[in-house]
Amino acid sequence: MAYRVGTRKADGVTSGLDPTLIVLDDGQGASAEVWPALGFNCLTWKAIQKGQTLDLLYVDPAVFSNGRPTRSGIPVLFPFPNRIREGRFTYQGKQYSLPLNDSTQKNAAHGFACRRPWRVVAQGANDESAWVTGEFRCSIDDPDSVKFWPADHRIRLTIRLGRGTLRLEAEVHNPDTRPLPFGLGYHPYFKLPFAGNLSPEDCTVEVPAAAYWELADSLPTGLHRAVDGARDLNRARRVGDLKLDDVLTCLPPRPARADGLIERAVITSGQTAMRLFCSSAFRDMVVFNPVHRQAFCVEPYTCPTDAVNLEKRAESGWLELAAGATWTAVVELWV
Repeated sequence: MAYRVGTRKADGVTSGLDPTLIVLDDGQGASAEVWPALGFNCLTWKAIQKGQTLDLLYVDPAVFSNGRPTRSGIPVLFPFPNRIREGRFTYQGKQYSLPLNDSTQKNAAHGFACRRPWRVVAQGANDESAWVTGEFRCSIDDPDSVKFWPADHRIRLTIRLGRGTLRLEAEVHNPDTRPLPFGLGYHPYFKLPFAGNLSPEDCTVEVPAAAYWELADSLPTGLHRAVDGARDLNRARRVGDLKLDDVLTCLPPRPARADGLIERAVITSGQTAMRLFCSSAFRDMVVFNPVHRQAFCVEPYTCPTDAVNLEKRAESGWLELAAGATWTAVVELWV
């Protein structure tokens, strides 16, 4: 295979953003497209299986005109995933107040990185893969948000197209002199169906978990509940039978692959399965049916919604990096 990296200009970009897309491809039909100008979002991923092209990610038809950052592809949620209650939290005795930008305008949502342009810092290809690396540093790429967070922060993300795989290789670095609290999440929209001649409702999803976070107004109460019939994805369930917007937790202690990744979800479309593997740091899985029902979301999170305000932050997966320290984690999609 002749892996390569190129670019193209997206059509219909009226949001004022740079329309340049980074295109990764293998020369035989498999490809991925990344939009650096809107959160380094991987908007498309196409794989080839048995001569069939699988189109695996859903894209909002209006993404280039409305510039909505979390409705398409694989949004990167950093330095926190999902909501922070009323946009407020206290860290090391100091109070912080963030913009209220969720759908209700009552909470902060999904961090800063998904809404801002990233800088492309590396790219390349060899016989095994093609990749591009983007960087978001708050003080450089979104300086107006520095005051909202306890420390400056940098994330470098390498998106790598391989044989039947798409990898997200994250490196979080604390460039500040103060500790950096953070969580990382991804919000992939898996297109349904991506293979076979069937309806989206007849695809299946399996996301094993023993419990879920009890929510009130989309925010955790701090309690775990055993998965019930509506949320039990320990076996493959038909998507048409599900209506979900939940945070699954207490994931089973499965053996890791040689590279440390653990299988956490399987989505099937006809006879074809897409599998999601994660580093052990991803302790929670958000499962979500978008209203349009053309996709299903399985979202790996290092911590639940509003983790910074939960009574036992560390036990929930809320992370902290010392000054100068670096943290890494990987998510891999495989067909």
